[in-house]
Amino acid sequence: MSGEKTRPLGVVEAFTVTRDQCPSGAVQRVARQGLEVIGREGTEALPLQAFYLLSAVRGWQGAQALRVKQALEAYLAEQERKGAGGAA
Repeated sequence: MSGEKTRPLGVVEAFTVTRDQCPSGAVQRVARQGLEVIGREGTEALPLQAFYLLSAVRGWQGAQALRVKQALEAYLAEQERKGAGGAA
C-alpha cells in the first residue's frame, strides 16, 4: 500500500482525484467542469483545462494535492515542449 500512493498520476486522473478528494467545493467544481469539457471536446481541450485546474488547486495542501499538482505541471510542461512545433 505504501508504494501505491507515490505512483505519479495521469492528467485525467488528476482531475478525478481533485473532484473526489479536494475539500474545496469550488475546486471540485472546476475539476468536474473540466472533465465535462474534455468529454465533449476531446483531448484538444486538455491543456487549457489542466491550466485552469492547476490554478484552482493552488491552495490545496497535502499528499494528494502534491500529486495532482505534479501531474498537471508535468503535463503542461510536456505540452509546452511539444507546442512550439504545433503552432503553424
